[in-house]
Amino acid sequence: MNDIHAIILTLNEEMHIERCIRSLSDQCASVTVVDSGSSDRTCEIARNLGARVIVNPFINHAQQMNFAIDQVSGSGGWLFRIDADEVLSQDSRESLRDAVLRAAPDVQAFVVMRRIHFLGQRIRHGAVEPSWQLRLWRADAGRCEQRWMDEHILVRGRVDRSGIVIADINLNSLGWWTAKHNGYASREAIEQLNEVHGFLPVSTLQGAGASAQARRKRFLKHHLYRRIPPSLRAAIYFVWRYVFRFGFLDGRPGWYFHLLQGFWYRTLVDAKVMEIQRYADEHHISITAAIETLTGIAPLPPTNTKAEPKANA
Repeated sequence: MNDIHAIILTLNEEMHIERCIRSLSDQCASVTVVDSGSSDRTCEIARNLGARVIVNPFINHAQQMNFAIDQVSGSGGWLFRIDADEVLSQDSRESLRDAVLRAAPDVQAFVVMRRIHFLGQRIRHGAVEPSWQLRLWRADAGRCEQRWMDEHILVRGRVDRSGIVIADINLNSLGWWTAKHNGYASREAIEQLNEVHGFLPVSTLQGAGASAQARRKRFLKHHLYRRIPPSLRAAIYFVWRYVFRFGFLDGRPGWYFHLLQGFWYRTLVDAKVMEIQRYADEHHISITAAIETLTGIAPLPPTNTKAEPKANA
C-alpha cells in the first residue's frame, strides 16, 4: 500500500491547524490530529476539515507521538509527521507522493527538508539550513525515541533523502516563542542531568535508523559541546553560528533568531542545570525530585508498551 497518513500533534493551534491540513490536501489518505486538551477551536476546525481527532493527555512529545503512531499504524502504508505550525511546501507537494511511489523495497523512511521562518523571514544561514529530518516512514517501521527533548523517529532499515520541503511558519508572538523555549530549556536540562545521573536510558543515535544529520548533531553535542565549560559554550556556539556560519547574512531577524536560539536558549539550559543541581544538594533530595519541584515535570514518564526499533545491523 502507498497511502500516506499524516499525524499532527496539537495544543491550542487554531491559528495554524487549518493552514497545515489544507497544505496536505489530495496528498494524504487521512489526517489524524492527537490533541493534548486544547481550550480553543483546534479540534473543531480539524474535524470540519475531515481530520480524525483524538484527545490524549500530554506527558511528553515522545509519548504523545508514539500514542499517535499506535492509532494510525494499523492503516498500513506510510506515516507522515508534521507540526501544526508547519506547512507542506506547494512546490514539493508532488514530491510527497513521488517519494512513496518510487521508494525501493529496502527504504523504510525518508528525510525531508525543513525551513524555519522567524519574524517574517526565512532563516537560511547560521547552520540552520539545510535541516534534514526524518518525517516520512513505513507504518510499523518506526517509533519515537523516549527522550524529554530532541527526540527523533527511529526506524528499522534504510533511510533515504526526498525532495519534500516543509516550512515552519509560526504566527504567534515573540513572547509566546520565548515562553515555549523556556519550557524546552527545562526539558533540555533534564536530558543534560540524565547524562550525569543516569535516571533514564541515554540514546546516542549512533547506528540507529535516524537521519545522518541527527546522528552527527547528537554526537557533537555529547562529545564536543558538553566538554566546553558552561560559562563559555553558549557564547562560543553563538559566535560560530553568527560569524563563521554566516548568520549575519540573515539580517535583523537573523540577529534576533541566532542570539535568542543560539545564545539565550543555550545559556538558559545551563542555568537551569545549575539551579536544579544546587537545589538538590541544598535540600538533600534526589535530582529527579529537584527537577519535579523546580520545573513541574516528573522526569520518569510511564514506559511505552512498544519498544523502540533497535539499531540497524
